[in-house]
Amino acid sequence: MGSNWKAGQEFRPPPDWKAGFEFSGNGSRGGEAGDFSDFFESLYGGDFGATGSGHRDRSAFHARGADHHAKVLIDLEDSYTGATRIITLQTPEVDAQGRVSMRERKLNVTIPRGIRTGQHIRLSGQGMPGVGQGTPGDLYLEIGFHPHAHYRVEQRDVYLDLPAAPWEAALGATVTVPTPNGMVELKLPAGSVAGGKLRLKGRGIPGSTPGDFYAVLQIVLPPTDSESAKAFYQHMAEQFKSFNPRARLGV
Repeated sequence: MGSNWKAGQEFRPPPDWKAGFEFSGNGSRGGEAGDFSDFFESLYGGDFGATGSGHRDRSAFHARGADHHAKVLIDLEDSYTGATRIITLQTPEVDAQGRVSMRERKLNVTIPRGIRTGQHIRLSGQGMPGVGQGTPGDLYLEIGFHPHAHYRVEQRDVYLDLPAAPWEAALGATVTVPTPNGMVELKLPAGSVAGGKLRLKGRGIPGSTPGDFYAVLQIVLPPTDSESAKAFYQHMAEQFKSFNPRARLGV
């Protein structure tokens, strides 16, 4: 193999490089049945698959097709409710002249409720065709979530950055909060601070042990886009002259 046989071991593909594409799970070339016969002959000699007349009988070789793998992205809400989706994949295909082209495959896939990113859905018999009377391989779909405008996911837990006005955080309030499976009313305790987490137990991704939903408080200031708003902030500065927001930094 030469002195540089280890070259390329440090290759790291970019994120989601294989999303939407099938690839074989066993490293086989996926060629014609004759390739398999030639391979086994190299191991077991020229009599492999031979008939009584001394000629090779390629039809006597049977092998299960290779498993294929693909990564697909679903909506977070699909994990909460379960869904049926049409998945489009690009599959490499070799024609009779040996030319490789990409063929589009559409599969109707059932998304089970509670599935998480990184888990797999197995589609029996949807992999590479078998050789001879061999059964086809399976197709494994690795699940990922589309980036969401509001939520982020960690294992089974779901997080939302929840905006709140300064007076809501200071005085307490009941606010409406969106979750992937509907709106809920959430009570903000008086004296809440930015970065504080409010937990809704069991409102994360469903399962035998469901995840939790966390609202992470973000304080949003009203804009100073009018003279009256500026006067209000000036009045507040005078009211809280002794307040030092950087006291814990020692300044």
